[in-house]
Amino acid sequence: MSDNTSQKTVMSGMRPTGRLHLGHYFGVLKNWLTLQSQYDCYFEIADWHALTTRYDKTQDLRQNITEMALDWLAVGVDPNKATLYVQSDVPEIAELHLLLSMLTPNQWVAGDPTLKDMVKMLSDDLTYGLLGYPVLQTVDIVIMKGDLVPVGKDQLAHLEISRDIVRRFNHVYQTDILPEPQPLLTDIPMLAGLDGNKMGKSANNAVFLAESEEETWQKLRTAVTDPARIKKDDPGTPEKCVAVYPLYPVFGNEAATKLAADECATAKRGCMDCKKTLNEFVIESLKPMRQKRAELANDPAYVQQVLTAGAERARERASQTLAEVKRAMKVV
Repeated sequence: MSDNTSQKTVMSGMRPTGRLHLGHYFGVLKNWLTLQSQYDCYFEIADWHALTTRYDKTQDLRQNITEMALDWLAVGVDPNKATLYVQSDVPEIAELHLLLSMLTPNQWVAGDPTLKDMVKMLSDDLTYGLLGYPVLQTVDIVIMKGDLVPVGKDQLAHLEISRDIVRRFNHVYQTDILPEPQPLLTDIPMLAGLDGNKMGKSANNAVFLAESEEETWQKLRTAVTDPARIKKDDPGTPEKCVAVYPLYPVFGNEAATKLAADECATAKRGCMDCKKTLNEFVIESLKPMRQKRAELANDPAYVQQVLTAGAERARERASQTLAEVKRAMKVV
């Protein structure tokens, strides 16, 4: 972790839902590995956010936090370069959430696009905590003095409410102590799941980072391919093989990708053979991460040590920001 105070701060996080899949790695974690060497990074396991929609399903929460931490560390997120912490281990976040909620107009919260989607899904169980989701997210960012938030273009609107809250706070209290978070645009690939739709845990179509080689193959062998290829000698269209072919350039190489496309189009290679070759690439690519994860899983004290040390660093930053906010609001 850098001690350069002039270095910009990046803040990002994930809700702990258990083990992570390939979509998480290529959509978020791979980018973090680059950012941690360029910025002062704070990466949060957002367990309070998990409660906004799963407050009645907390029996696995602690284990899910551990599983997420293992995946982060196994892929190369480095506690010596970035601060890794659990949201609830930083109680200052809750206090600042209360303070900023006092000045956030209700219509801003109601207009948040992500919250709108959640409301549609949970219309029969809309809680006070869920309504405060956008404010809590804002606090996650600003309490660490986050200058940059890595997002895709489709997430820009979601970050705008955080910028609005910061602008309102700084205007009302005539200060500039809270930086207006800027989007750090990243090209987030949409990795298709085994059924051709977006990969996700709830969709039951994901390949998980921590699975065994046999589990990985049993999943990949069920992946959908070009529906026009009924028999092995039917020519295929690689672009229509949305669950298998796009993974070739991700895990293989240019030559293997071209060969797969050519042999599919000319019916020289059957779909199952194509999956077997892809499986070899996936297994080989994930092997170092899986080996490291197994070692980390056998040392739970180290994983806890990382999170405890990260929480201490995060609280140091958070308590300073909270004190500044309270002085500005004259509620010391």
